[in-house]
Amino acid sequence: MDYQPRTLSLKATAMTILILGLIIFLGMHSIRIFADERRTALRMRFGEPGWKAGYALVSLAGFALIVHGYGLARQTPVVLWLPPIPMRHVAALLTAIAFVLLAATYVPRNRIKSSLHHPMLLGVKVWALAHLLANGNLADLILFGSFLAWAIACFSASRKRDRMAGTHYRAGTMAGTLAACRA
Repeated sequence: MDYQPRTLSLKATAMTILILGLIIFLGMHSIRIFADERRTALRMRFGEPGWKAGYALVSLAGFALIVHGYGLARQTPVVLWLPPIPMRHVAALLTAIAFVLLAATYVPRNRIKSSLHHPMLLGVKVWALAHLLANGNLADLILFGSFLAWAIACFSASRKRDRMAGTHYRAGTMAGTLAACRA
């Protein structure tokens, strides 16, 4: 009898911590989407190093809460569905693609970045989708669904910002593209 209320309490605590971490982490990473003028004002007020330090500290706090909450949630999972076993293989393939997209963000003059413009955000979308396909617990849905929704919103805002600014991405080279794929 004593086990049931404790389990419910642990589940609620885990979800609360996970959701709080997501709000802090993704909220900080969404400032440019929803409050770009405020972001600019804060950067001016604290200077570039101060802004980056504050951004990093808040992001790390949110990330720590996400990891802690997700870890707690895995101890008492709420199963929503049971994904087919082959989805694990699909997820592994999609995650490999996500890592190539992530690398393409930082490798100069690659064709992936020149054609997709924001490969990191696309990589987050692919990574989150892969994990949604392979996992069926409530915590997985909340965690990876939140990252997928954030990446969709951020990608849309970034493309809109590019159009408004007339941003042009330089053509990539084969060497840059191969370097991104090997990274």
